Amino acid sequence: QVLLIESGGGLVPAGGSLRLSCSGSAHTFSRYAMGWFRQAPGKGREFVAHISWSGGTTFYANSVKGRFTISRDNAKNTVALQMNTLKPEDTAVYYCAARDYSGSIYDYEYDYWGQGTQVTVSS
Repeated sequence: QVLLIESGGGLVPAGGSLRLSCSGSAHTFSRYAMGWFRQAPGKGREFVAHISWSGGTTFYANSVKGRFTISRDNAKNTVALQMNTLKPEDTAVYYCAARDYSGSIYDYEYDYWGQGTQVTVSS
């Protein structure tokens, strides 16, 4: 069982930055690939980025590539999402998720989820 807790959301003007953090409870946190997803009002959950258990491999959705950076610190059981040059269309609830083995762009392949943190980008 892995308990995930996101933090760092908030209201930011377009062009601004936010850094989301996700803390994991399990002492085996380092074995899990981690992903970030988001869900805007009235829309389905959308893949944002994932990172391998070691941090050596990352993958991004085209919509955030070059603006967002995913990273992890296994010593602290945390994964972060640095979001720069934010746009109003980035407004959503952001979730972190964990799964065994490799990362995935599919939300149904993740086993554990956080409760989400709201990101609102004003125009």
